[in-house]
Amino acid sequence: MPIDTLLKKYFTGVVLALLATAAYFQASGSSELLGNWLFGADAEALALLPPKSPDLAGLNKAGTKVASADPILHRNPFDSVTGPLDRMPEPETTDEPSGPVNTDPLTAPPCDGVTVTIITESPDPLWSFAALRGPSDSEATVRRVGDLVADKTVAYIGRNPVEKSPAVWMESGSSLCQVLLFSEEEKAARPKPTRSKSSRSKDRKSSRANTVPKDIADKIKKVSDNEFEVDRSVVDKVLENQAALMRSARIVPEQKDGKVVGIRMFGIRKDTLLGTLGFQNGDRLENINGFDMTSPEKALEAYARLRTAGNLKVQITRRGKPVTVDFRIK
Repeated sequence: MPIDTLLKKYFTGVVLALLATAAYFQASGSSELLGNWLFGADAEALALLPPKSPDLAGLNKAGTKVASADPILHRNPFDSVTGPLDRMPEPETTDEPSGPVNTDPLTAPPCDGVTVTIITESPDPLWSFAALRGPSDSEATVRRVGDLVADKTVAYIGRNPVEKSPAVWMESGSSLCQVLLFSEEEKAARPKPTRSKSSRSKDRKSSRANTVPKDIADKIKKVSDNEFEVDRSVVDKVLENQAALMRSARIVPEQKDGKVVGIRMFGIRKDTLLGTLGFQNGDRLENINGFDMTSPEKALEAYARLRTAGNLKVQITRRGKPVTVDFRIK
């Protein structure tokens, strides 16, 4: 059936429904207006009301009294000796020092259980080495600054002018200790010079000599100026007694244009260990069995393989000319 026909048929009902809807909304709006006029709150009065506070401070501001025992605890009227009961406990103080135990490294105590057999010092920490043996080590191992020995860290390798001996300083937490190359026993064992000038001069000559022991010299055979045969036992003795056998030698890394080009050796005499092995004073060590001596890592690796090597080919520079020295170890 068409819509216009339906509207004509039910026109009266549609008009009544629209009038009822309009009357409902008009009555609802009139009720809201009348209620606000009769019972509505004043906005200014609401603004003057105190805000609600969830804590005790807000209640106190609003005029509400809250009971508190804080004044009694603070004054403690029942015990005048003890004093306030609400005071904070004072922090505990200890007698242990908070800073480093040793402030002067030159007078640091000796490191317990650590010994040193050889020290090579250099202005560059990377080229300073020390053969150290810890409490649990079976033999000495070459270490440098930053390496660990038991629970201690190598801090510095150099010379102690107070003790007149090369030394290795080690750290463990806030404590500092040192290991001397020449101990007090060795110093006490040295003969004291007399007042006689002749005896003093003899002592100086004997101390400067540092000759190689006969049992070692007899086992080093010179084949030619640059070729030697060495008994295996000599290598073991040299590694075990490096401090005494190498005392007269001084080893210094040599730099050119800011780069290390070799290790210059001084203090070598013919009757010393290095002199018996064919080295001369002022030689510059550059290579051992292919290991470049210009690198600290390679130098350490060459030292580690020295005990088991059967042949050593040492390349040096002598008075500006390259020289190769061969050692056959039997």
